[in-house]
Amino acid sequence: MVPPLSLAVAADDAPATPRPHLQRLLDRARALGPLPVAVAYPCDAGSLQAALQAAQDGLVTPLLVGPRARIEAAARAAGLPLDGLAIHETEDEPRAAAARAAALCGSGQARALMKGSLHSDELLAAAVAREAGLRGSRRASHVFVMDLPEYERPLLMTDCVVNISPTLMDKRDIAQNAIDLARAIGIAQPRVAVLSAVETVNPAIPGTIDAAALCKMADRGQISGAMLDGPLAYDNAISLRSARHKGIVSEVAGRPDILLAPGLEAGNMIYKQLVYMAGAECAGIVLGMRVPVVLTSRSDSVPSRIASCALAVLAAAGEQP
Repeated sequence: MVPPLSLAVAADDAPATPRPHLQRLLDRARALGPLPVAVAYPCDAGSLQAALQAAQDGLVTPLLVGPRARIEAAARAAGLPLDGLAIHETEDEPRAAAARAAALCGSGQARALMKGSLHSDELLAAAVAREAGLRGSRRASHVFVMDLPEYERPLLMTDCVVNISPTLMDKRDIAQNAIDLARAIGIAQPRVAVLSAVETVNPAIPGTIDAAALCKMADRGQISGAMLDGPLAYDNAISLRSARHKGIVSEVAGRPDILLAPGLEAGNMIYKQLVYMAGAECAGIVLGMRVPVVLTSRSDSVPSRIASCALAVLAAAGEQP
């Protein structure tokens, strides 16, 4: 049987630590009932275990998509039962499985897409393909929800995975996607810190110009449902003491719900520092399309993948762009 869920630090030498913020997401998602999820190419133990555990926890109804023989072999090797689960068979090619999984979402048979043991770009290529019919009105972007020890609330971060060098209008969509997710998980008025290297506008640092523009766009209703401030350096974005020391008067500085990175490189480095040096446990999904996409890494723990499924449930319950 699938082992019981424990949201704890995944490091080999770390003690088991409760994860209250992610646990609340799981509880909130369970109340909505299981979501049909197309799992693309689940041909290893990690992706299969996550899908089965999420099903056991009442979060999802997994539709396994890929080569039946390889899926069943992975299940046998890991001692995982596949009784009663639907397998939509494809040829033994990850791109074929990704396309079929996206088609299941496009036809309404599934309401979320989940990565199995294939590369992220293979799944995203299938999701954004015109024939899949999953494109929304916004640019797709990834959002992490982090559970940090000693931090009193969940912290969202975007975009650390999908958009490499986003334009100003890309950042508008990235911000709005994260805001919508924050509201879906129960944060009524999210505070968004738009990050840069410094907290003042400097034409030599393009991210500071974008940050100032995004704040004005929020003032004019082009970004809705949140308070934005920026540019903010990481220290005064995350630390109220630092913000006060630098004389920054802000409703966001020192108490953000969302960190908006200036680009993928900076965002990815901050996210990994929080995981590997600050003990964060993360859940993450891609938004901006007609269905949420659970885009986990092969290095993610099973609890992290399950929490990502809970995010997909909550996001799907809201209105997709």
